[in-house]
Amino acid sequence: MIQCFFILIVCIIKNYFVLLQRKQDMEEGTTVPLFVKITLSMISKDTVYQIVEQYIADKDYYLVDVKVTPDNRISVEIDSFDGVTIEFCMEVNKHIESQLDREVEDYELEVSSAGLTEPFKVLKQYEKNLGNEVEVLTNTGKKISGLLVEVNETEFVLEIEKTEKPEGAKRKITVTENLTFRYEDIKTTKYIIRFK
Repeated sequence: MIQCFFILIVCIIKNYFVLLQRKQDMEEGTTVPLFVKITLSMISKDTVYQIVEQYIADKDYYLVDVKVTPDNRISVEIDSFDGVTIEFCMEVNKHIESQLDREVEDYELEVSSAGLTEPFKVLKQYEKNLGNEVEVLTNTGKKISGLLVEVNETEFVLEIEKTEKPEGAKRKITVTENLTFRYEDIKTTKYIIRFK
């Protein structure tokens, strides 16, 4: 017990003298502080956007989204009417890396195709899914599923099926109706995967 107490006292005294020496060195300017401020520059989302747009401009691909976090994690989503190959994602990745300087900006880069079940983010995703079944979530929280039958710059049209009982009829019948949505009135639109 006395040995443990003696060792504890020795450690306290040793640390005290180390701190005194460090304080004296700092006052004399002969030591470096224990911390160093590191300033990292954040890569601009617009810069990455321009790099990708320039690369895919003459190809059958389009840019869906670019995200850049404060710690320079870059996520790029691309798509095509014919799908996206891993090889093309690698090409885009290499092109972006060739345009950014790792000596100046440290970053993590991910290039992928737009997720099949992710909400649509650009008009071309709506155009790609013409004739497909989609689910719309409106800003009011209403979910509607139907066939995407028309798309333009300001709105899109869903063909929905519903059952109605006509007046005087004994049975319900299925009728189709076209509903028009403005993009600003919806929260999300997603492709519906059906397994038959």
